[in-house]
Amino acid sequence: MTLTSFGPANRIARSAETHPLTWRLRDDGEPVWLDEYQAKDGYAAARKAFADMAQDDIVQTVKDAGLKGRGGAGFPTGVKWGLMPKDESMNIRYLLCNADEMEPNTWKDRMLMEQLPHLLIEGMLISARALKTYRGYIFLRGEYTTAAVHLRRAVEEAKAAGLLGKNILGSGFDFELFVHTGAGRYICGEETALINSLEGRRANPRSKPPFPAAVGVWGKPTCVNNVETLCNVPAIIGNGVDWYKSLAREGSEDHGTKLMGFSGKVKNPGLWELPFGVTARELFEDYAGGMRDGFKLKCWQPGGAGTGFLLPEHLDAQMYAGGIGKVGTRMGTGLAMAVDDSVNMVSLLRNMEQFFARESCGFCTPCRDGLPWSVKLLMALEKGEGQPGDIETLLGLVGFLGPGKTFCAHAPGAVEPLGSAIKYFRPEFEAGIAQAKPGAVPLAHPIVIGA
Repeated sequence: MTLTSFGPANRIARSAETHPLTWRLRDDGEPVWLDEYQAKDGYAAARKAFADMAQDDIVQTVKDAGLKGRGGAGFPTGVKWGLMPKDESMNIRYLLCNADEMEPNTWKDRMLMEQLPHLLIEGMLISARALKTYRGYIFLRGEYTTAAVHLRRAVEEAKAAGLLGKNILGSGFDFELFVHTGAGRYICGEETALINSLEGRRANPRSKPPFPAAVGVWGKPTCVNNVETLCNVPAIIGNGVDWYKSLAREGSEDHGTKLMGFSGKVKNPGLWELPFGVTARELFEDYAGGMRDGFKLKCWQPGGAGTGFLLPEHLDAQMYAGGIGKVGTRMGTGLAMAVDDSVNMVSLLRNMEQFFARESCGFCTPCRDGLPWSVKLLMALEKGEGQPGDIETLLGLVGFLGPGKTFCAHAPGAVEPLGSAIKYFRPEFEAGIAQAKPGAVPLAHPIVIGA
């Protein structure tokens, strides 16, 4: 698996002007440690932010740049920062980096943390300065052991260089940063579940409001941002708003660049930094190289297992939130998965729903009971033992577990691919329904929305 911005399209040179996230990457894939990072203008943006910019000016710059969260939700980062209290007397507040990257088919943050750990640290340092936070945590997926080693070494390097700790760059500002490895729960990707886990509690999402900006870690104001989001901050501060907005393709409503990728039976599965607004076809054909010989593209997901399936004719959609939204699903994490024509959609969905059911925190009834119910029905269809009405029941579950029906976004993300798979490939689900015997009663009666 290619974890750099190289590939068949490596004829496009990476530079600081066009590839702010990846231009410092080494060709051999080894980490860029402090000396090399600083030789490549590392921490120059932090020095600018500390020396030449007021804290509120940093927040406003990020807001004007239109940076949006890169974890999947796409919430405007500057707006989230603006929710932090302005009261100067509240000197206990926290910055959390959500590095619990457990979305299936997604590995973009892993590359940044393993190969460019100082980019994340610089992004957090500038963000901490802007938000007046004096302690930060990188909440890291427990299985990312290499990233943990590299991040901890980078933190120690930054401390030794006076870039973390007390009186950073002679400014009088203090910022401590810690790497905290999680226990391996997908639900920790939800920011309030992450906060509970960090506190040593069960990783259940919290009721909102109050939002973390008001009541977060240990009851104090807290800002939670994704790895890739924070890694965009140094380039925005260093190069300015107009430059950042100029990076995206015409037609895109999102600004800057995005780490995008393709997995599945493509010729060159990998990860690349590309401007928002490139078409999915360009990503699929020019970068991923299209399908391997002997395989045909059946469908694809644009951004992780929690996004709906799309058909080959949707490849001309532009890769940004609104562009993917026009064809009926979400951009998600921007790492697409190609499904080839040998895959049975019932089996694929059964596998996905088993994952989501297992990873539910169990707090709310629709998610706790609805997802295992969907797995039971899909297993029956997969074995050819489905009953009349099972497909209608599955569609009913898609409705009952949709946005606004559950405590957090786990269940809506879980059922979005299920609903789209039935929409586009219903005959494959119907093929799993056994011939009903005379007088037989369906095992599961269909749900009727609104009944």
